[in-house]
Formats: sequence, C-alpha cells, structure tokens
Amino acid sequence: MSTGSLLRLTRWFVLCGLVVLYGCSEKSADWVLYDVKGHLPDLQFSLQGKGNIKVTEQDLKGKTVLLFFGYASCPDICPTTMAQLSEVIEKLGDDAKDVRIVFISVDPHRDTPDVLQAYVDAFNKNAIGLTGDEAQVADLARRYRIAYQIEKPKPGDDADTYDVTHSRGVFIFDNQGRARLLASDTEAVNAVTQDVRQLITMTRGSKS
Repeated sequence: MSTGSLLRLTRWFVLCGLVVLYGCSEKSADWVLYDVKGHLPDLQFSLQGKGNIKVTEQDLKGKTVLLFFGYASCPDICPTTMAQLSEVIEKLGDDAKDVRIVFISVDPHRDTPDVLQAYVDAFNKNAIGLTGDEAQVADLARRYRIAYQIEKPKPGDDADTYDVTHSRGVFIFDNQGRARLLASDTEAVNAVTQDVRQLITMTRGSKS
C-alpha cells in the first residue's frame, strides 16, 4: 500500500471512529470536543522514558493527560500538533501544573527515550516522550485504535531513512486516567483549552 493510500485510510479510520463515538455517546452541551467517556479504555501502559526509566500510568495519577502518537522525524503532523498542545499549556496558566502532554513514538527504531525526550522538550517542559519495543508500541496503538505503518527505505537511502504514516488525534484523560475527550488534529487551540480547563475543574477534587 502506498504512503498516500495509507494516509487516506488512517484519516478515514480516525474520522469514522470519531463519528461512531460521537453517535453513540451523549455529547454534553458543555464539551466542544468529542465526549468519549465510557467508549475508550482507561490510560494504561508500561513504556520507557528518558534514561530508559520505566514509566506507567501510575506516574501520571493526579494529572490530566493529553496523549498523542507520532514520531520525532515527522515532518508535519507531529510538530504542528506538539506546537498546538504547547499553546494549550500556555493558555491554561496556573492550571497547566495539573496537565502533562504524553508523546508516544510509533518509531521505536530511531526514537530512543533520550532522543524523544529532547524532541518534546523543545516544545514544552510539561511534555513526556515515551517509547518501547515493537510489541509494546503495537499493543498500545491497538488499545486506542491507532493505525500506523513504517515504510521501507527508498532505493539508495540508508536503513534509517524512511517514512512513517500514522493516525491523528489527541486523547484526553482525566486525573484518574479515565478517557474523557478526543480532539482531532484540526481542532482550534481555544476549543481544546476550554475543554481541558473544564475537565480539570470538574475532576480537581478527585485526585488520589
């Protein structure tokens, strides 16, 4: 399958998923984003962070999490989304202390934990870069209905020069790790900020 075809397929996959989730959930008038409460699994993972330290969802208890799948060599979607999420963090002001951006790489061959953390640090210090082996990444991608494909290097390129195609979307979890909202990559920064702030306010008293 060509890169263009897979991109069209993964965009269709995510958009159809949004439509299904939207159609089967009662969308509160207060939410601008897609309300996925009860329709996506809770936050659960075991991956490697900077220094190859094991990181799990327990390390994020008490934080609202903005989860995004991508890779550090991504030329467009990933840096654009990271920049938008960083702007959300800035707009949250004091509430930003209760939020973490979690960037999970679907390119574990090139994205070592240290390389990935350096990448996200360039956007925002509230961001955490995580990766794992192929099986760990694939299992987590399936858990959240993320499609991705690592392309073969083009003739004449070295083994580390290749493209990766992947689904888009930002998964938003409350401070107890429950899936609450889903934002498309075209969502306005103000809309994401508004819903994240509302989620923080709603769940502030439920930290443990």
